[in-house]
Amino acid sequence: MDSGEIINKVAQSGLVTFNLQDYYTQGKRQVLDIQEWLFKGLMLKEKEFREFVKAHDWSQYSGGCVSIICSADAIVPTWAYMLIATKLQPHTDNFVFGSLSELETELFVRALSKVDFSNYTDAKIVIKGCSEVEVPIAIYVEVTRLLMPFAAKLMYGEPCSTVPLWKKDLV
Repeated sequence: MDSGEIINKVAQSGLVTFNLQDYYTQGKRQVLDIQEWLFKGLMLKEKEFREFVKAHDWSQYSGGCVSIICSADAIVPTWAYMLIATKLQPHTDNFVFGSLSELETELFVRALSKVDFSNYTDAKIVIKGCSEVEVPIAIYVEVTRLLMPFAAKLMYGEPCSTVPLWKKDLV
């Protein structure tokens, strides 16, 4: 007997959607390239470098996310990047040494480090595939690693169309 009632099998499946977009760090992304602060774009002179650092408008990074790089093939001492970190810290703690891609990955890693994955114990989880923000592939790999000790099953995609990834062995 078909009553014509539409049954939402996805809702009845018990699937839990893990949406990585929920862990996106808001804020403008900026690259701080210190090449322009180098003598002839090739080497660091401490006195001049410190003058550039002192004169720089650090407030422009407030509330943003900063990628610190040196695009020149130059020898830059480690302390120079550390000095920059001391100037950025009062304005944002969302900065890394590396590319914008590395910054994005690190921001997601930081956000995921605050998740209590034990809340997903024995859950059938769909790691959502579509997102309004770009999620680095490294983060899909990382969340898989973080969920596996807890989940009963992992899938990728959308609840109505999933790709099976892993299922806990029943012993």
